[in-house]
Amino acid sequence: MEEKKLDSDAFELIYNRYIKDDPARVVSFQEELTKAEIASEIYHLRDQAGLTQDQLADLVGTDASVIDDIEEADYEGDFLSMASRIANALHRRVEVRLVPVEGKESVGVTA
Repeated sequence: MEEKKLDSDAFELIYNRYIKDDPARVVSFQEELTKAEIASEIYHLRDQAGLTQDQLADLVGTDASVIDDIEEADYEGDFLSMASRIANALHRRVEVRLVPVEGKESVGVTA
């Protein structure tokens, strides 16, 4: 997972104090940052399209509460499938990249 840049000194202080020395917390933190970034992107795309959550939900074939959960980074369902449906409704496509984690070597099968 790609390391994310922290935006403020206070945020970095909290990260350094409570997260950085615990590998499980680092992974969880990075996952939550990724979810927040995707949530923000979906919100901005919906807003740019001039759609309400209800309107986007109708285009996607779901409930507005699902759109709200995704925009709040609280969605617990099959996220990739739902993100693809939302992308399609907003005339976009989903791209997934697996990038090396800084300072980590690959494990498992080599090409």
